[in-house]
Amino acid sequence: MKMWMRKTLVALFTIATFGLISPPSALMTDKPSELSSSDKSPYTAVYDTSDDTRSWELSQEDNKERVDPFEQYKQEVLSSAENQSFLKFGRKITPVIEDEYREEIQPKIEQVLTDFLTNFKDDEKFQDVVLTDQPSSGNGEKIFHIYNRKTGEDLLRFHVRRDQPPHSGYWFNFHYHTAEDGFQTHHELGNIYWDKNTPPSWMSH
Repeated sequence: MKMWMRKTLVALFTIATFGLISPPSALMTDKPSELSSSDKSPYTAVYDTSDDTRSWELSQEDNKERVDPFEQYKQEVLSSAENQSFLKFGRKITPVIEDEYREEIQPKIEQVLTDFLTNFKDDEKFQDVVLTDQPSSGNGEKIFHIYNRKTGEDLLRFHVRRDQPPHSGYWFNFHYHTAEDGFQTHHELGNIYWDKNTPPSWMSH
């Protein structure tokens, strides 16, 4: 407040009160009084709320990073399916068919598994759907089965069969069966050519 204005207010106050009451200290000093909590600058107010805003933003980021249980479970199943496949092929067959398998067969298997597991997503029964951990060796067809761990019943069966069409050498036929028809129908996934010579046994090293 300017000096002349302060002096004028002091004089008016003295006249109005007949000099019986001293003017307020705010009018008698050049130093500004401390700001009350309600008079804090806009900067201070923004700063005080910034911590809450930042906490909210971090909370939102945490929610985004939180993994969906179904997606996590699905990825575990797909990873296990891949591992069981190459365990089935063994060290002798894998180097020959790996690239073609990853390009042609594996995506189809993953799509079948994804579609199947999605049927259980809403009621979270997908957690009861698990994958076997031991392919069949020798000439057996089993790669892995999907089953209900509570009942022990198979739901899907993924197999590979060695075929030898006339004058065509050996082929690996990939297919799966479902419980819906008692595992009777062959649902084709694709074929990979081996050679004219007899392939090694499954899981050979």
